[in-house]
Amino acid sequence: MSQKLTPDTQAPALKLGLVGGGSFDLSSETPENFTMVLFYRGYHCPVCKNYLAGLLEILRDYEAAGFTVVAASMNDESLAQKTVEEWELDNLRVAHSVTVEQANDWGLWISQAFKDVEADIFTEPGLFWIRPDGKLYLADISNMPWARPDLKFLLSKVGYALENNYPARGTYSG
Repeated sequence: MSQKLTPDTQAPALKLGLVGGGSFDLSSETPENFTMVLFYRGYHCPVCKNYLAGLLEILRDYEAAGFTVVAASMNDESLAQKTVEEWELDNLRVAHSVTVEQANDWGLWISQAFKDVEADIFTEPGLFWIRPDGKLYLADISNMPWARPDLKFLLSKVGYALENNYPARGTYSG
C-alpha cells in the first residue's frame, strides 16, 4: 500500500538502471537546485509520449535552472529502450524497472491493465522535485493519465521559489 509523502522530509531512496547503461541513484545526484523525478506510465501510454516530448523541448531550460532530470517507469530495460528509440528521447535520462515497492515508497498509484496494449501493472504519473540535501520539495501525484502538471508553468516558478526562499508546502502535521 502506498504512503503519503511529507514535504521537507527526506525523499525515498531511488536507484534504477538507465537506458543506455549506468544507473540513476537519487542519493548521488548533485543538482544546483533540484532533481526532478518524473514517473510515467510506460511505453503503452500516448499521453506519456506527448508529455515527455514536451519535457524534452524544455529540458535545457530546466538544466539551466539548476535541475537534474530523470524519467522512470516500471517498464523493463528492453521496453524502456524501445521507448527511448521510438519516442526519440535520446537527450533524456530514462530509468527503468521501477518496482512495486519503490512505487509505493513514492506514494504512486499503481494500475492493472484493462487493455491488451498496457503492461500488466504500471504506475500512474508522478512528478517530484528533490532538493540537493535529499528533501522533498514538490510532489504531484495523479491516478489518471491526463492529470499532470504543466511543465512550462512549473519552470516559470523556479526563480520565484529560489529568490524568495519559498518553503515546501504541506508540512503541517498538527
